[in-house]
Amino acid sequence: MLGGRAGGARVSPPRRRPPPPGAGRGGRRPGRPRPEPGRTARAGPRDLGGTQVEGRQAVRELLLAGRRRVRDVWLADDLDPAAVIEEIVELAGDLRVSVRRVPRARLELEAHTEAPQGVLAHAAPLPEADFDELCRGDGRTPFLVVLDGVTDPRNLGAVLRSAEGSGATGAVLARHRAAHVSPAVTKAAAGAVEHLPIAVVGGVPAALARARELGVWVVGLDAAGARPVHDLPMATDPLALVLGSEGRGLGRLTRERCDEVAAIPLRGRLASLNVAAAAAVACFEVARQRVPRSAS
Repeated sequence: MLGGRAGGARVSPPRRRPPPPGAGRGGRRPGRPRPEPGRTARAGPRDLGGTQVEGRQAVRELLLAGRRRVRDVWLADDLDPAAVIEEIVELAGDLRVSVRRVPRARLELEAHTEAPQGVLAHAAPLPEADFDELCRGDGRTPFLVVLDGVTDPRNLGAVLRSAEGSGATGAVLARHRAAHVSPAVTKAAAGAVEHLPIAVVGGVPAALARARELGVWVVGLDAAGARPVHDLPMATDPLALVLGSEGRGLGRLTRERCDEVAAIPLRGRLASLNVAAAAAVACFEVARQRVPRSAS
């Protein structure tokens, strides 16, 4: 249940005031414990999956990004001429990646999605990003999208696509009871997984507590949120935007780790938005607030 009606009960003030100007970016908030030296959210890199990529845009971005080794590309032998197919073949040639023309029935038997669009590729797994490094940023103010138990692969892919398109610096997934990077996710993400660093954590509440230690504001998105998402005083600071699962929304412990719980004001009769739609609205609203205003 992501979203909420405009108006209604009086909006309560935040539990803490945002840091003064200049103190939020990269600075540690007063009263937050210092992180232990050398402490990390997990030890050593792991693989995210994503070894089979399906769909024209997803395969094109896989080749364009050059982030991981591509074993081969399969094309259905009855494809009509199209600019994107020509580009895929050209990119594969530049990278010396084998292109196989196979009967459509053979390709669809290999595919894990219902509509691979006559294109798929096999590649090395996606590398898993380090959670602490995402929280610290890499020359950019962190903007993380955290998914608390999203289970539908198409929803996950759509959220990752919106996160990458809005300029998020990373995404965070739960290791258990949540969708991970599968062919359905890579297809729905349309190539976003090739450009957006993704970390996987054992527990979202613990990860959010760690993010707060590292100076990141944590904002949950929920229909019952007290503050409209377009009125976040910490939107330009290091920020983690947390999205709940399709059914229950934010978990209790996850909500307790949030500095704010924000809502999307809705004007129609429906009381909530799908998690993918809510993510798109919230991500691009944060992006809007983070665009530097021209000096008058």
